[in-house]
Amino acid sequence: MAESTASTGTPPRAPASASTLTTAEVVAAYRWMVLARVTDERCLSLQRQGRIGFYAPLQGQEAAQVGIATALRPEDWVFPAYRELAVALTRGVDLQEVVDQLYGNAADLIKGRQMPNHFGFREQHFVVASSPIGTQITQAVGAAMAARRRGDAIVTASFFGDGATSSNDFHAGLNFAGVFRVPTIFFCQNNQWAISLPREKQTRSATLAEKASAYGFPGVVVDGNDLRAVVRVVAEARERAVTGGGPTLIEAQVYRFGPHSTSDDPKRYRSEAELEAAKKRDPVLGLQHELRANGVLTEAADAQIWDEAKARLAHAIEVAEQRPPVAPTSFLEDVFARPTPRLEEERATLERLLAAGTVRP
Repeated sequence: MAESTASTGTPPRAPASASTLTTAEVVAAYRWMVLARVTDERCLSLQRQGRIGFYAPLQGQEAAQVGIATALRPEDWVFPAYRELAVALTRGVDLQEVVDQLYGNAADLIKGRQMPNHFGFREQHFVVASSPIGTQITQAVGAAMAARRRGDAIVTASFFGDGATSSNDFHAGLNFAGVFRVPTIFFCQNNQWAISLPREKQTRSATLAEKASAYGFPGVVVDGNDLRAVVRVVAEARERAVTGGGPTLIEAQVYRFGPHSTSDDPKRYRSEAELEAAKKRDPVLGLQHELRANGVLTEAADAQIWDEAKARLAHAIEVAEQRPPVAPTSFLEDVFARPTPRLEEERATLERLLAAGTVRP
C-alpha cells in the first residue's frame, strides 16, 4: 500500500502503471464506461425534453467509477453520492432498473419516493443515495464497524466530491474511522468544482488526500482518468482494510465535463477553454484510443460496442415510457410489515375516492 500521510506529511501519488487487469477485463471495463457515457448523454437530453425531472451527469468520471467498482467485491457495500451511475452498472445493476427509477414509473424499485438519480439496489449492495452533502460518509463508517463486529470480511466504500470534504460529516466520519480503524474506503472524486465553487477556493490543502493524515490513516492521490491506476489503488486499500489496517482516503483527480446537475449552468462560472483542455484527457476516448492503437479493438468492433450500448438504452427508455405511473395508493405501503387497521381503512377510503373521481392520482 502507498505510504501513509501520517508519517510523510505528503500524500503519495499513485503512478500510472499497468495493473493486474487482463486485456479481457480492460475491454469489459471499457464497455461499462461506454454504456455509462451513452446513458449519461441521453439522460441529460431527456431532462431537457421534459421526459425526466432531474439528472446529475458524470461525464469525465467514468474511469474512476468503473475502476473502483471493478476492484471492489460483490459483498462490499457502496454508499454513493448522486452521480455514481457507472458504479451501479459495473456492479451488475440492470440498466432497465436505473431508467425506471429516473422515470419514477410503476416499476421503480423506490416507488417514486426519491428524486431521479437517487437510486438504490439492495441486491448489488448499493445504498440509496440522498442529496444532503456528506451524510453517506458517516453511514459508511457505521456500516463498516457493524460488519466488523459481525465478522464479515468486507469493506464499505463511501463516494463524495471535493465539496463534501468541507462538510461536517466528512470530518466526523474520517475521525471516527481513524480512531476505530474501520474497513472503509473513502473515495473522493475531485472533479474540481463544488457546483460553482472551484477547488482552489475551498481549501488551502495542496491535495484533498492529505487531509487523511489528520485522522491517522493513509491518503492517496490517483489519476482518475487512468483505469488501471484506480483499480490498483482501490485493491490495495481494500486489502489493507479487510486485514485490519484501517481506512484509506483516495482522491481520484478527474474533471466534470457537464453541469453539476440539470439545475446548473456551468457557463456562468467556468470558461470553454478550461473545459476543452480537460476534454483532451477524456477517460473514455483515451482508453478507446489505447485499445484501438494496440490492436485490441478494431474500428468495427469498437463501433459495435457503442451501437449495442445505444440500443440497450433506447430499449430501456421505450419500456420505461410505456409503463404506468406509480399507484397512488403506494404511499400507504412499506410503512409496517403488516398494515395496521387504520392504514387499511385509509387505503379503502382513498380507493373509493379514486374510483368516484373525487381525487385524481
